[in-house]
Amino acid sequence: MSLKLYFHPLASYCHKVLVALYENDTPFEPQLVDLMDESSAAAFRAMWPIGKMPVLRDEARDRTVPESTIIIEYLAQHYPGRTQLLPADADRARETRLRDRFYDLYVHDPMQKVVGDRLRPTDKKDPYGVEQAKARLATAYRMIDQDMAARTWAMGDAFTMADCAAAPALFYANKVLPFGETHPNVAAYFERLMRRPSYARVLQEAQPYFALFPQ
Repeated sequence: MSLKLYFHPLASYCHKVLVALYENDTPFEPQLVDLMDESSAAAFRAMWPIGKMPVLRDEARDRTVPESTIIIEYLAQHYPGRTQLLPADADRARETRLRDRFYDLYVHDPMQKVVGDRLRPTDKKDPYGVEQAKARLATAYRMIDQDMAARTWAMGDAFTMADCAAAPALFYANKVLPFGETHPNVAAYFERLMRRPSYARVLQEAQPYFALFPQ
């Protein structure tokens, strides 16, 4: 098997790439990384010293591809399938990248700030940083709610890379700053994402690990 994905089933950015892989039934070999295990972490960092997941290894092309967005673009270029994750039209592709970055930078990252603070020792917590992160999430929710008022998916009728980014970002963000009662269009979009077979499969596989999520 040419492709190997180094990931963890609980990691939100790994969810993003798994959705892309499952959308097109792309064959790959899962390589679970446990950063709490010294040997697993050392082996992973030998390949990618930054130590952040996911990382795609393409043995056939002798390429190591880090970062979720770059991985999905790589898959779209070299392993395309029935779901066109990145539109061929240059303007549409740019808009897709914009929405992908929006979900990563303004939903995903502030969510991770809140979750990360829960893991800090009591004397190292950052309440002001958490307050700022939640404020950014609230702003992002308002923008998404307006954007999704007349859309099925992030780019309209077609499921794209932007939706791969939105699914885990909204799933975990809803746990730290719920949007169900305040942003109906966000909630409706989120329900569509949850029912999408590719993301439903990701969540099913992650189920045994959710007990590790810091409440």
